[in-house]
Amino acid sequence: MPSRGVVAAGHPLSAEAGARVLREGGNAVDAAVASMLTSFTAEPLLTGPGAGGYLLVAGPGVEPVLLDFFVAAPGQGGGDAPRAALLPVHVSFGDAVQVFNVGPASIGAWGMPAGLATAIDRWGTVPLADLCAPAAAHARAGVPLNAPQGYVSEILEAILVSTPEAAALFAPGGRALREGDVFAFPELGDAIERLGAEGAEPFYTGEIARRVLAWLADRGAVLTAQDLADYGAIAREPVRVAYRGREIATNPPPSAGGALIALALATLERDDRAGAPGPARLVEVMEAVQARRTPAFVKGLDRPGFAEELLATQLGSTTHVSVLDGDGLACAITATNGEGSGIVVPGTGMHPNNMMGEEDLNPLGFHAFPPGRRMPSMMAPTVVRGDRGVELVLGSAGSNRIRSAILQTVIGVVDRGLDAQEAVVAPRLHFEDDTVYAEPGIDLAALRAAGRTVAPFRARNLFFGGVQAVQHDPDSGRTTAGGDPRRGGAAVHA
Repeated sequence: MPSRGVVAAGHPLSAEAGARVLREGGNAVDAAVASMLTSFTAEPLLTGPGAGGYLLVAGPGVEPVLLDFFVAAPGQGGGDAPRAALLPVHVSFGDAVQVFNVGPASIGAWGMPAGLATAIDRWGTVPLADLCAPAAAHARAGVPLNAPQGYVSEILEAILVSTPEAAALFAPGGRALREGDVFAFPELGDAIERLGAEGAEPFYTGEIARRVLAWLADRGAVLTAQDLADYGAIAREPVRVAYRGREIATNPPPSAGGALIALALATLERDDRAGAPGPARLVEVMEAVQARRTPAFVKGLDRPGFAEELLATQLGSTTHVSVLDGDGLACAITATNGEGSGIVVPGTGMHPNNMMGEEDLNPLGFHAFPPGRRMPSMMAPTVVRGDRGVELVLGSAGSNRIRSAILQTVIGVVDRGLDAQEAVVAPRLHFEDDTVYAEPGIDLAALRAAGRTVAPFRARNLFFGGVQAVQHDPDSGRTTAGGDPRRGGAAVHA
């Protein structure tokens, strides 16, 4: 029997949920949505109905389209009520430390319910209620945390115990859940079921929205009823760039990550050097691209034509699901709840995002963006197409490391001839703040000889992202998939 497709996702249950939909006749979009819904419970600290993200779809007869349902800056129609201070939390990845900020003022207008409902309305073939039912059952029955999710829970413990409501859910025994502990959230099951029955409306103008807003009213939040009522998913034309005889389609502005990935690939495309770029050249390109992320860049992201202007100057990121179905339709969804705000609203199943407290998303300062503007995420669901259709569909988690993780995976497949799993597990590096962070297995001699400051990690680490990728070889007809072990990823063939 010919393959019905393959799913790569951040958890085995998420991947299996999508593969099951493919086996039952659904398409890539149906499968990706089913996987994402299951991830609400299987990867509860990475995503959920209070999160935001992006979906990219492309395939035979479908020109690439990017659906933007990322978090929007709050505050529309807000009064003069005092804003709560952001609560800083230091999170250690073992060989690097990052500061995240949580609390009521960290919450932006979520997009997940609007995005998933819009995707199924536009491209789906399976009723949303049918996709939601298995995910709701998982939320009610609970899912044991695997090793990667247990590790995430451990390093985020300070956030998970920052309020009594969050502690009751995520740390019921007095400490954050660990590997093997069961995470169950029946109210989340109710919310997922309601999404299937009523669509996105309860989360924006209905009962769930009203309950969240009432809970936040006296706690110093910025989010308003107008922020939620005005929210909608937006279809955008992806950024496109040529690379090695292929077309790369990825997330356009006002997101930042896709434009920076396209800029890096465009720079490498112009190289006269033969073969795949080595670590030293890769870091040079990363440094040049990062230098473009100036205040003017961030402010200009919302301007029409910005991506074209950016690329013209050079030519002349959480969890992710990637799906490729048997008909060649590709769907990539990247979504994030940040680390969560630490605010769990009773009776709603909602643990909203902390995007307004993410330093990576607020390079101009916290609460600097005008209310209603989509935050400039690094998330970048990406499709690589050749003359005979989609060859690679991928995306990544990992905050600022998203762009470097995707870049290196594309290079691995296109330049080095690796299959999806080989490209995903290959050691990565990342350049930021004048430092090269590197996993074991990368030759650092040339970087050190060039005077680079190098911060070597002792083992593969989720700091470097979580790429989920599906690759199709048009010559052999073989389809492979890679689930990133850094974040417990898995690939399942239908």
